[in-house]
This record gives sequence, structure tokens and C-alpha cells, in this order.
Amino acid sequence: MRRAKAVASCLLLCLSSWAPCATAEPTEDTPGAAERDADYAAGKAAVEKKQWRLASSHFQKAAARDPDSADLQNYLGYSYRNLKQMDLAIKHYQRAIELNPRHRGAHEYIGETYLMLNDLPNAEKHLLELRRICLLPCEELGDLEAAIARYRARR
Repeated sequence: MRRAKAVASCLLLCLSSWAPCATAEPTEDTPGAAERDADYAAGKAAVEKKQWRLASSHFQKAAARDPDSADLQNYLGYSYRNLKQMDLAIKHYQRAIELNPRHRGAHEYIGETYLMLNDLPNAEKHLLELRRICLLPCEELGDLEAAIARYRARR
């Protein structure tokens, strides 16, 4: 009985220390980044308005000051994808993943970009990465799974 309580206590301790890590994965902005960089904030505002050229211009300026921001690289990729500049989109998504291999948004978006290019095998590689990264179901995983399912249904 005493051993069972000890095991239960240990398990509870492990789970309580694990849960915050599972939800603390950065997928978007670092809190406060927009307030620190006017171009980053302007780029996000342009994305909301679907002004892709303006968004990419602001994100390029912000990235010149902070080239190692995975979030900026992801937003640049997203802007270029919506401008139908797929090579640039992939380049920036890959840079975001290089900077933060667990960047869920970049994995989702590059996977969707590969689907737009009819490259299912590369999209599936990023789906597998999201399955590895998302210990609990995450929105990015669900979105890419749904996009791949729609892609397959059209084929």
C-alpha cells in the first residue's frame, strides 16, 4: 500500500511538471514583440487586412533588425505564400524551422505550401514532425491533417 502511494505521488509530480511544458511551445509571437518593433506590429496588422505586399515589406524590415526570429521568418513565409511566391515562402519557413525546430506554425504552413505545389511527400514529412512535436493535440496538427485529407480527396 505504501509503495502504491509513493508511485502515485511520483506520477502526479511528473505529470504536474510535464503539463506546463506541453502548453508552453512557441508557435506565434514572442509576447511583447509587436510593442518592441513597429514594423513587426505593422506587418501583423497588414496580415489581418490581407495586405500581403505591405506585410512582407514590414516583416523584411523587422527581420533585418532581428534575423534570428523564427516568428518573423514564419510571417515572412506566410506573406510570400499569399503573394504566390512559393520559393520565398519555403525559404522563410525553412529558416523558421532551422531557428526553432519545434515551431508548429512553420511546420503547418510549409506543409500546406507543399500541398499547393502538389508535393504530398514533403507535406507528410511536416505532418509527421507535428505529430512528434504535439504531445497533446494541437491546432496546427489538426489543420495540416485536414488539409492533407482535402488534398487526397481531390486526387
